[in-house]
Amino acid sequence: MSKYKVNITGLDTSKLEVLSKADMDQLMSDYKKGDLLAKERIINGNLKLVLSIINKYNNGKNDMNDLFQIGCVGLIKAVDNFDESYGVMFSTYAVPLILGEVKRYIRDSTSIRITRSVRDQAYQIMKYKDEYMAIHGVEPSIQDITTTLEISEYELSNAMDSLKDPVSIYEPIYNDGGDTIYLLDQLADKRELESKKDDLISLRKALTKLKKREKEILVDRYIIGKTQMELASEMGVSQAQISRIEKNAINNVKKMIR
Repeated sequence: MSKYKVNITGLDTSKLEVLSKADMDQLMSDYKKGDLLAKERIINGNLKLVLSIINKYNNGKNDMNDLFQIGCVGLIKAVDNFDESYGVMFSTYAVPLILGEVKRYIRDSTSIRITRSVRDQAYQIMKYKDEYMAIHGVEPSIQDITTTLEISEYELSNAMDSLKDPVSIYEPIYNDGGDTIYLLDQLADKRELESKKDDLISLRKALTKLKKREKEILVDRYIIGKTQMELASEMGVSQAQISRIEKNAINNVKKMIR
């Protein structure tokens, strides 16, 4: 049970029953004949299946009690609709139905607003995938989905993207033992980039309007990296004079880019 460690209020998960295939076959046969106690035992005997599915969402963001209840809704639907003629084990049939209910619940609980048309399309796709997998044991291909539902690959991709859980910009994405890098650190601020681009254009225009010596000193000081002493020696003037020219050039640039 440690593999599916999920704490559910009022439920001792360590004592849950696990049914054998022979027991499942007999109970399912009894239920089809109208034995409701058999149905109850089938449900109780497959609760660990629900736990195994919701465990992947045990990340602190979801209420596991709610997910467990929603997963049980999918389990009950699987019990009510299972048919031995499908030629698959009950668990194979039940997993996509349980998972579908859980995913729909999480999607509908998100604070991100999704248009009704996209949401309805996502429902149709999930329903088709659940039914297809229950019968064939594998997920349908993209072509199967688009052909059957008469939608484009773009519409399919857009609808499926709407099912993804939102990620916080403060989600840690890397830590090598030092400072943690968050998703926010990897997002570019386009407004800031545009502002810097405008500043760069203004700076270039301003430099073209400077006197030749002022421009040469700024280039040598801030691009090449020469010191005022080096420039003074090359130009045969004092350091104080270089300092005055540099200061005057900077002031002229500031006036022109305001």
